[in-house]
Amino acid sequence: MGLAGAGHCLMMCGGLAGAIHHQQSKVANLSALLFYNAGRLSSYMIAGALVGLLSQAAISGFSPALLTLRFLAAFFLIALGCYLGGWWLGLSKLEHLGRPLWQRLAPYAGKLRQSNSLMSRYVAGMVWGWLPCGLVYSALSWSALSASPVNGALYMLAFGLGTLPAMLAFGWFSGALQSILKGQGFRQAMGVLMIVYGLWVAIIALRQALAFN
Repeated sequence: MGLAGAGHCLMMCGGLAGAIHHQQSKVANLSALLFYNAGRLSSYMIAGALVGLLSQAAISGFSPALLTLRFLAAFFLIALGCYLGGWWLGLSKLEHLGRPLWQRLAPYAGKLRQSNSLMSRYVAGMVWGWLPCGLVYSALSWSALSASPVNGALYMLAFGLGTLPAMLAFGWFSGALQSILKGQGFRQAMGVLMIVYGLWVAIIALRQALAFN
């Protein structure tokens, strides 16, 4: 999911990543970007652990509830595919729900970005991790399905690592490659991939539901 959303990441967060590239040295730029993204992944893991903990408390081994979460994860994959392809933007409504919180956090992220301290960049990245994003919300559905705070955090770490190639390479990618990743063709291809994966997960969940009955 993280790799498939590369174009979306560049469009949504490229400006934030690009704001870091004002150091005189490439090494300093890369260090700042690494710490920034480490903070972002830390927030993803915290969110994944919280969602996994909540689902663990709610499910407590109840199989129908696990099936419901699997269907929900399949729905989010299909919705994400439609979102990436530009065919249905339902996930954008979830992003709107998170905007009030982001509007409160964004000024702090901006102040922290202005500091040259690597720790400030890390904390700024943690704030950045709470940016409303349909891609992140889709990944969190798998943390819920894990029904475990540890696995929920690891799922979000895996997702975050998938986004790193696009975010770390911002500023080093050629303009042509960035155009490809942001292009409608690439996003639609990744959208189809997510939809197919979502349908596959839904079929597995349906077979489990029939076996359970």
